[in-house]
Amino acid sequence: MTPDKINRFGIAAVVLFTLLAPWILPVFVDEFWVDIYSEMLIWSLLAASVNLLFGYVGLLSFGQALFFGMGMYGVAIGVAKIGLGFWPAFGFGILLSTTMALITGFLAVRLTWHYFAIITVVFSLIFYFTALSWKPLTGGDDGLSFTMPPIFSFGEETAISLTDPTIQYYFIVLMVGACYTLMDVILKSPLGRAFMTVKENDMRATLIGLNVYMIRLTAFVIAGFVAGVAGCLFAFFGRYASATYMFYHVSGEAVVWAIIGGVGTLLGPVVGTTLLIALREELSDIWEHYLIVVGVIVIVVVIFAPKGLGGLWTGMINRVFDKSANGKQSKEGGE
Repeated sequence: MTPDKINRFGIAAVVLFTLLAPWILPVFVDEFWVDIYSEMLIWSLLAASVNLLFGYVGLLSFGQALFFGMGMYGVAIGVAKIGLGFWPAFGFGILLSTTMALITGFLAVRLTWHYFAIITVVFSLIFYFTALSWKPLTGGDDGLSFTMPPIFSFGEETAISLTDPTIQYYFIVLMVGACYTLMDVILKSPLGRAFMTVKENDMRATLIGLNVYMIRLTAFVIAGFVAGVAGCLFAFFGRYASATYMFYHVSGEAVVWAIIGGVGTLLGPVVGTTLLIALREELSDIWEHYLIVVGVIVIVVVIFAPKGLGGLWTGMINRVFDKSANGKQSKEGGE
């Protein structure tokens, strides 16, 4: 068995667990963990948007919460203020977040290193305070709640809605899975290779004819789209939108989740998000200062696994197979 086969087997196991989670989790832990796992999947998309920029293009963004919040408000405003149905509100949230990513990216990707990180924080703060002050539209400090519209309606009495916990769970799984599949296709395409080229050396990328600015802007918009989908899903999950989720500390959490899971790996954000949220939920019942423990764990992982848990796993698998291959070569040489 090769490392690629082991990784594919691991991915298949995660997918199988995700599909069976509504039946597995209540047996071994508690039924509320199904909702927690749904949250983990949604938040992993936000971390994946950070990972797309940092892990594949080399841009560290602390403003992804802006697009997450725009997705949330797009859904909430669409339903509560405009009277849109489920799919139009979903599309409005995605359009709002992607458009905002295009506008902010037009300016932000002209910068790199800490300048880029700072300007993404500034944009996030601007719209955070705008959402707080624009109370008639956003609800201000109170946020904006809405009634869940049906996904599909069949006549006046029959409807499919996310008010059904099972439908809600599998809808989230479907949307999150579609986003990860889309990112996988993009990263394996020539565009994905262009991302990596720009990350490795933007000067050489320019010399071989790549438009570095447009490549970075494209990555920024795609990352904004992914974060917007996460925001839309979270709005539907909680039937609520709040400016709190646009604050830069939310982006900071997503950065930590991505780094712990392993930047530059497709499913690293899932690993980091799942681990840290699970630790938070378990430790919060034991000790009120649980964040100290979480912080220590994060520090230990960063020190001893700088490439994250995904990188640690890949390194272990490669070392095992390298030793096995060297052992076979030694035996053949001795014979």
